Amino acid sequence: MEEANLVKDLALILISAGVFTIISKALKQPLILGYIVAGFLVGPHMGLFPTVTSTAEVKEWSDIGIIFLLFALGLEFSFKKLLKVGSSALITAMTQCVGMFILGFLVGEAIGWSNMESIFLGGMLSMSSTTIIIKAYDDLGYKDRPFAPLVFGALVFEDLIAVVLMVLLSTMAVSNKFAGGEMLMGLAKLVFFLILWFLVGIYMIPTILKKAHKYLNDEILLLVSLGLCFAMVSLASLAGFSEALGAFVMGSILAETLESEHIMHLTKGIKDLFGAIFFVSVGMMVDPHVIAEHWGTILVLTITVMVGILFFSTSGAVLAGQGLDNAVHAGFSLAQLGEFSFIIAGLGVSLGVMRDFIYPVIITVSVITTFTTPYMIKAGTPAYQYLIRKLPEQFVARINSFSSLERNNTAAAQNEWKRLIKEVSLRVLLYGVILIAIDLGSHLFLDKVIISRLDGFTPFVRNLISVVITLVVMSPFLVGIAISGDEINRSSIKLIKARQANVWPVISLALLRILIAMGFVLSVIWLSGHSCSY
Repeated sequence: MEEANLVKDLALILISAGVFTIISKALKQPLILGYIVAGFLVGPHMGLFPTVTSTAEVKEWSDIGIIFLLFALGLEFSFKKLLKVGSSALITAMTQCVGMFILGFLVGEAIGWSNMESIFLGGMLSMSSTTIIIKAYDDLGYKDRPFAPLVFGALVFEDLIAVVLMVLLSTMAVSNKFAGGEMLMGLAKLVFFLILWFLVGIYMIPTILKKAHKYLNDEILLLVSLGLCFAMVSLASLAGFSEALGAFVMGSILAETLESEHIMHLTKGIKDLFGAIFFVSVGMMVDPHVIAEHWGTILVLTITVMVGILFFSTSGAVLAGQGLDNAVHAGFSLAQLGEFSFIIAGLGVSLGVMRDFIYPVIITVSVITTFTTPYMIKAGTPAYQYLIRKLPEQFVARINSFSSLERNNTAAAQNEWKRLIKEVSLRVLLYGVILIAIDLGSHLFLDKVIISRLDGFTPFVRNLISVVITLVVMSPFLVGIAISGDEINRSSIKLIKARQANVWPVISLALLRILIAMGFVLSVIWLSGHSCSY
């Protein structure tokens, strides 16, 4: 019976999606709007039309839709393209995330939410929607525009930032403080996943598929590519990342192979099918009763998202030397809430630090901003033309000349960035292994010695002595991670001199190393307090 209901629901979803996309096409509107309207009308909250009943199963199918959409994006946006826009995308993503986190917290405080709710609101408002932007760009034919790589690269970095942010928010919610051990583990998983992405993407899979080329017909290639996609999705999920990020990673790996265009052609129909289910399911989440009850809050948050993300992402792209045209289009493209907003909202409710009504409010804000996304993207061009007319010519010329200088120095900057990242990675890896060994040795041997020699002291004093001795032994290596060496300093200075916009990513890299060192310190304190029961 459940299988029959699911088949009926899928028929209802696909037929309604077909009808409303035809209407959207006839009205010369983006197809994504037809999907959302279809989902709203056949969802569980309206009751005017036949209604979808197997919402849990449809949710699972929509999750598969996200996987295929991100896999397709990865096939078009290879690992090499990400490296090419890496620093610019990172600056844009960091500016948006930090700016929106602070703005979201202030708005939460202003509308009377608790401190923890406001902190979670900052996290929810920080991320744009990769899935929505992919579909909108596809419908509008924007995937080949000059600003598209910047937007897609920023979205990838936002997903990585979201992983670390969720670790921080969850540990704060549980303990009302930052947990160093959890933070360190989250960073370690992130580094491991990125290294795996690099090694598999550059060396293994392209080589294997090249050697097996003569044995790959359409059927085998489709099975192999989808199998690899879901394998990376599973690995990403086990590591605590989003399934969508895993799908994108495998897509970007396969984009480096000779079969990338063929794979894209083979998977297009599957992507369109499951993508339609996903976008209809987004429309199904809109509840008119929630809108009526909390319309003021929804309006405030919607304006905050659209104006705030537009401002911060545009500013970040300008700081990254992308020129006014690319920056404005990137800002208008990113002005919506992403899927991580749902996850963070659900996390806050499940941990009991947020009231239940916040989750449907965030979903409604996300759907509204999703509905406006195609129009915002198209508004980028007239907005840029308006700014060109209103801003002083000298100011616009300075921004654009900064962008031209950045393009001229791209090759040299990329080599210097590679040298800097290599030096930092080797230093963190080497000293990190030593620090982990010291920490393990402390718990295996030092704790036993302290127990036997200082039996008359209280457990707190023994713990304190153990922590102090461990940190003293660790201190040279902690300083080695947090403080730059000669090679790192030279590369950092060259990058900053070559391009002023490199200041922010260089500072971010330095802060990351300091954060890793602090993570080791906090993990020693945290593990000592939880593992020693004297």
